[in-house]
Amino acid sequence: MNIAVLGAGAMGSLFSCYLSKRNTVYLIGHNPEKQKMLDEKGILLREKDGLETLYHPHAVSACSGLPEMDLVILFVRVMDTIEALEANRALIGQNTCLLTLQNGAGHEKRLLQYVDADHALIGSTRHGSCILEPGKVFHSGTGSTSVGFVSGRTDSSAVADELTACGFPCTVSASIRKQIWEKLFINTSSSSLTAVLQVAQGFILEDPYAHSLMLKMAHEAVEVANAEGIAQFDEQAVIDSIHEVISNGIGGYTSIYTHVKTGQKSEVDYISGYVVERAKAHGIAVPCHEMVVTLIHALESRNARGI
Repeated sequence: MNIAVLGAGAMGSLFSCYLSKRNTVYLIGHNPEKQKMLDEKGILLREKDGLETLYHPHAVSACSGLPEMDLVILFVRVMDTIEALEANRALIGQNTCLLTLQNGAGHEKRLLQYVDADHALIGSTRHGSCILEPGKVFHSGTGSTSVGFVSGRTDSSAVADELTACGFPCTVSASIRKQIWEKLFINTSSSSLTAVLQVAQGFILEDPYAHSLMLKMAHEAVEVANAEGIAQFDEQAVIDSIHEVISNGIGGYTSIYTHVKTGQKSEVDYISGYVVERAKAHGIAVPCHEMVVTLIHALESRNARGI
């Protein structure tokens, strides 16, 4: 396959590395100097057992001269989705599949501006990664990956098959929106807290105060998700799943943590903010979520002012 990965951060780098085992992969980022360095030197990927492997996906900063892709995967920040797709529109042909594995929810409306519902896939992955230094990435967590066609198709997908063959065990799900919420539980109940507290994931389990906040966030999110009517989630099962994901990535840092730490605009409006939005639609109070969203925006303002 010809595959383009939009977004040269931690997750885009991880997927580009693994997918380059069997495919021609183009990792597209916005920083020409960084992309040139990655293209020349490769990406060193460290696994949890300490094993390090050097991969060489093609790292570029523009799509000029590239062929139409069989698959385009989105790993840019959610607020940058349309800009990234517009800049790389030439890569999307009639038979190109467009897949998002981004944080948050509600992505399908953006994908459908570029491909039809039979070529638009939304997905969720429990793999995690963080950048240790330019050109060096830590594969901090593993787990299942699921994708689903926006059209509702449930037949076997070449995309899922290729992800599986390259080391990301993947299934095609008819209930992908349920699984998007399952990932959202983790991101809003744990990842958003790591951004506020500026800590690694493990702190959420280790510290009783942080853990108490996580439980309250999970309770609010489950209440909203059940009101959405997609599925009826069991709160304890959700909490157990959050514990499992954090335990598998104790030393890992989330993308939203990194965005706040480095002074970037975060995706909080599409994660915890999405829960707040849907809570208002159902008349449900989510005070912890509202506080976390407000705190992260306050941190962004502090960073913007150079404080």
